Amino acid sequence: MKITKLTTYLAPPRWLFLKIETDEGIVGWGEPVVEGRALTVQAAVNEMADYLVGKDPFLIEDHWTVLYRGGFYRGGAIHMSALAGIDQALWDIKGKALGQPVHALLGGQLRNRIKVYSWIGGDRPADVATNAKEVVARGFKAIKLNGCEEMQIVDTNEKVEKAVETIAIIREAVGPHIGIGVDFHGRVHKPMAKVLAKELDPYKLMFIEEPVLSENAEALREIANHSSTPIALGERLYSRWDYKPIFEGGYVDIIQPDLSHAGGITECRKIAAMAEAYDVALAPHCPLGPIALAACLQVDAVSYNAFIQEQSLGIHYNETNDILDYISNKDVFEYADGFVGIPQGPGLGIEIDEAYVIERAREGHRWRNPIWRHPDGSFAEW
Repeated sequence: MKITKLTTYLAPPRWLFLKIETDEGIVGWGEPVVEGRALTVQAAVNEMADYLVGKDPFLIEDHWTVLYRGGFYRGGAIHMSALAGIDQALWDIKGKALGQPVHALLGGQLRNRIKVYSWIGGDRPADVATNAKEVVARGFKAIKLNGCEEMQIVDTNEKVEKAVETIAIIREAVGPHIGIGVDFHGRVHKPMAKVLAKELDPYKLMFIEEPVLSENAEALREIANHSSTPIALGERLYSRWDYKPIFEGGYVDIIQPDLSHAGGITECRKIAAMAEAYDVALAPHCPLGPIALAACLQVDAVSYNAFIQEQSLGIHYNETNDILDYISNKDVFEYADGFVGIPQGPGLGIEIDEAYVIERAREGHRWRNPIWRHPDGSFAEW
């Protein structure tokens, strides 16, 4: 079997899909994208296609190694996201050719399902208590929201009180046993992150996510000293080498590699194993489309330390299209009792509605994240 063609599709609301074809008619699908940089990743995939066409798709580890190490410059969001989507598609081809789900090729599943959480609210938390109740009523046992709006490097007690009030309202609304993840989204710097972590401790959160940006990871140790809440981080780390100092520093309790950003199934499987050796939990980041979610579930299935999975069904970004729109087997993601089942079909286990992908790609997208500013006019992290 040989790879014959790579085709990318810009699919609303903000995704990029990749189709890899072979001379035996078996195709694989991947989702290589950086939100807001989809066209750049698309160009990187097209560059990598020069090497892949004519190659045996089964040699996934070798292809990954060449596509990563074969260029003098390596790593980072664009390179690793392009490689991630290619990797996903190659695993999809191999699983389909062998009639096995990817998790069977990775050693076999050690769980039948995994807990999931759902986002509530939007970029600026509002009406969150009502939204949280609605999500819990749909069967979710865990939720996540943005913990604060823009925050200066040193900000006011009023800002802190507003953030704490939001979480207090949610905790009261959903009761003591629903997991609550609070995402600081890298909006907060060390001086205020210490304050927020301490003030939120009484609400028994499931985790605090990105209390500071990944490049300021050395601050996490001090932040952890102000709170007993688990700290999660990792959506903006792209390889096992990026994660190495995080593990060695003992900075985090939960890692969140993104299967469409961090080198795909091949790399995230290795990152998960590294985390297990440091007694760190796995909760893959996935506010993306159906291919990304299916890839995450393959790794969840074989990772002992996986405990919860992010998913984007009904997320506020998905205004024009949602994850089920692009697949034919819409029951593949079996949501029940706060869990989702592990797909059992060959490859990634999903059947892409290619005609619909092509139709929506005619519209495409140019999604960009908002640009925020503080009252003094300076840039604010989104």
